[in-house]
Amino acid sequence: MAGPERLGRVQAALGEQGVDALLVGPSPDLRWLTGYDTHLAERLTLLVVPAAGEPRIVVPELEAPRARAHGVDDLAGLVTWGETDDPVALVSGLLGERTGVVAVQDRLWAMFVLRLQAAVDVATWVEGGSVLGPLRAVKDDQEVAALHRVGAAIDRVHARMHTWLRPGRSERDVAADVAAAILEEHDRVNFTIVASGPNGASPHHEVSDRVLQPGDPVVVDIGGTLDGYCSDSTRDYVLGHPDPDYAELHAVLEQAQAAGVAAVRPGVTAEQVDAAARDVIVAAGHGDRFVHRTGHGIGVEEHERPWIVAGDTTELVPGMAFSVEPGIYVEGRHGARIEDIVTVGQDGTADPCNHQPRALVEVAT
Repeated sequence: MAGPERLGRVQAALGEQGVDALLVGPSPDLRWLTGYDTHLAERLTLLVVPAAGEPRIVVPELEAPRARAHGVDDLAGLVTWGETDDPVALVSGLLGERTGVVAVQDRLWAMFVLRLQAAVDVATWVEGGSVLGPLRAVKDDQEVAALHRVGAAIDRVHARMHTWLRPGRSERDVAADVAAAILEEHDRVNFTIVASGPNGASPHHEVSDRVLQPGDPVVVDIGGTLDGYCSDSTRDYVLGHPDPDYAELHAVLEQAQAAGVAAVRPGVTAEQVDAAARDVIVAAGHGDRFVHRTGHGIGVEEHERPWIVAGDTTELVPGMAFSVEPGIYVEGRHGARIEDIVTVGQDGTADPCNHQPRALVEVAT
C-alpha cells in the first residue's frame, strides 16, 4: 500500500498548500508513507519530503540494514549517521537555506523539534497533520478492504464474549482472556476495556480487580491491529437479565447509534453525523450523560481524522472510515456504548465493518 504514489500525493499537497518540506519521524505517518515501522528513540530517524525533488530519510547507521530490509531506500535516498555525528545538521543540510514553511509530523519528540528549530532558518513551522491528515482520511480500496478484514476479526472475538463473562471472575481475568483471543485474530492487541457495573460509567476505564456480579452490565470495548490496520468495536453485555432502567437506556442507545450510521453519506459533514446520534439521546433526556464525541477516524491508527463531533465540518467522501459510538453514562451505576466502524461506500451509503448484533447481550449465569 505504501509507496511512491503516496509520496507523490504528499508532494502535490505540499505544493498546493505552499509548504516547502515535510519532516516525518517514526510514527504511523512514516509507516503509511513508506511501510517502515520503527520506534521513536533518542537516535533521530527522519524522513524529509520536499515539495519538489527527491525525498531523503536520515537514519542511524545501526538502523540502516533494517530500513533497507523494509525497502525504504527504494522510496527515498538513505542518509546514515554515526554515533558521533549530528543528525540535526544533516537534516539542516538537506533542507538548505529555507526561509519558507516547513511542516513537522505531529508527534515528533520535542527534543528533536527544538533542535531543528534552532538549527534551521525557517520562517514558519506548521503541523504535519495539516498535510497528511486529509490524505490519510480518505482510504483507497486496499485500505477499505483491510478495515473490513480487521473488523470481521474483532467481531469474532465479541462472538466469544459469553465464554469469558461470568460472575466471580474479575475484570482483569476477563481482559486477559479477551487479549489472548484478540491475538489469535490480530497481529497486536491495542486495548481491552472491560468495565462492569459502576465502572461502565467511565468511558475509558480499562480493567480492575472488581469481581463481576449477577445482574452486572458490562461494557466491552476492544481493538487490535491486523496487517497494519486497526479494529475498534464496543458491545454491551449483562450477566443475567438487565434492570428496567438499563434496558431503557440501552434501547435509546441502539436508536442513537442506528441514527448516526443512517446519517453517513457523501456531502454530509462529520458534525452532522454527531448531531444525528446525539439528538436521539438528548430527546430521551440523557443529553448530559453523553460526554464524548460520536466517533473518530480510523486506519493505521486507532484515532485519526475525521472527528465525528460538533465543530468538525469535514465533508464526508467515499473512502473515509470512522467509528459511530454514542454512549450514555450514569455515574455510580452503569454505562453503555455501541460502536461500529463504518466506511463511506462508493454507492453513497455507510458500509459497516462490524456486524455483531448491537442489542444488549444477556449472558446466561
